Amino acid sequence: MAPAITLAAEAPKLSAANTGFMLICSALVMLMTPGLAFFYGGMVRVKSTLNMLMMSFISLGIVTILWVLYGFSMAFGTDSGSLIGWNSDWVGLGNIGLTELWPGYTIPVFVFLVFQLMFAIITPALISGALADRVKFSAWALFVALWATVVYFPVAHWVWGTGGWAFELGVIDFAGGTAVHINAGAAALGVILVIGKRVGFKRDPMRPHSLPLVMLGAGLLWFGWFGFNAGSWLGNDDGVGALMFVNTQVATAAAMLAWLAYEKIRHGAFTTLGAASGAVAGLVAITPAGGAVTPLGAIAVGVIAGVLCAMAVGLKYKFGYDDSLDVVGVHLVGGVVGSLLIGFFASGKGQSEVEGLFYGGGLTQFWKQCAGVFAVLAYSLIVSALLAFILDKTMGMRVTEDDEVAGIDQAEHAETAYDFSGAGGGAAKTAAVAAAVAGAESKKVDA
Repeated sequence: MAPAITLAAEAPKLSAANTGFMLICSALVMLMTPGLAFFYGGMVRVKSTLNMLMMSFISLGIVTILWVLYGFSMAFGTDSGSLIGWNSDWVGLGNIGLTELWPGYTIPVFVFLVFQLMFAIITPALISGALADRVKFSAWALFVALWATVVYFPVAHWVWGTGGWAFELGVIDFAGGTAVHINAGAAALGVILVIGKRVGFKRDPMRPHSLPLVMLGAGLLWFGWFGFNAGSWLGNDDGVGALMFVNTQVATAAAMLAWLAYEKIRHGAFTTLGAASGAVAGLVAITPAGGAVTPLGAIAVGVIAGVLCAMAVGLKYKFGYDDSLDVVGVHLVGGVVGSLLIGFFASGKGQSEVEGLFYGGGLTQFWKQCAGVFAVLAYSLIVSALLAFILDKTMGMRVTEDDEVAGIDQAEHAETAYDFSGAGGGAAKTAAVAAAVAGAESKKVDA
């Protein structure tokens, strides 16, 4: 009998379907940053609206250039010491073939790197919501560049890069619970502890100036998050991305309802701000967990995150840190909750065979999740605070008190979000016409 012939495994081939799917997902994630800008922009007072929009938009510019120059290489290049990556061929992205595939997948390297770029863009933008009303725009832009370099790029390698310590440990983070949300939330806390409170914190009303903008932003975030989450499987061949899509919708709905229920019981009303915030809390919590849990598990994750995040946003008044737009309460707490609950609700029927405590797997995965969560939290908190401290002592992080009170939009951007001069002119003209008509009527009566 002739010896058996063993065929080598067929190498992956470029999939036009997966490539197109991932390009669409990348565009959806890009849309999330303008969506975040609207979400945050509506939550601040009128005098800070443009500044809040710009703090998100500038990340689109800065992080994109850094990603091309060295960010992609640092995050996903050849591992060094399980802490950072590097690939000189990726510096400037000039030595990547058009059809060169990302290892083990059916999409080009260019598609993978642009998808991950959109994650890198939105993460520092998330931090900005905690700093509303009081940070110099130039200082913020420099902070974004420094933070992306020394915090985001290394942490992304830890969590998703081959050889990264969290990746090798088996920490599950489907789409960014640690690398994005805990990372940004901890950074926000670190910076606000350095720069201090807004003028009038706890004393002056600081209500959202446009709840319709907040709802628009939340809707865009919800829409874009399907690309953020489902796309993180990097293909659409085995149903895991579809599971993540379903769980994203389910957990977000559950969290929104849970937040509103808590709000009604605690404060006596169902608010639109609560609905928007609850939805975002659910999106944050399901981001790390959605590929590992069932839809029923997603409901549990959403409900728990909705209630705990609603409770957490009030902690700033108790402990005295001025988290302007609840980045700590929603993103840090939501990211921690979603990441740790994997240790309880992982079903073993999604992205891997890992089972959580409630499915007979014990606490092994929970302790792995704890390692990833608290390492990222501590690193981001400490390094972000140090960066803010250095910038504050050199160029100054905050605008002057007079500029803050008068309005950071005019001080930093020489613009205002709304021009009321036209409305005023119209009102004055209408009043003048009304006066003329009244005068004419009076003359008729006298005649």
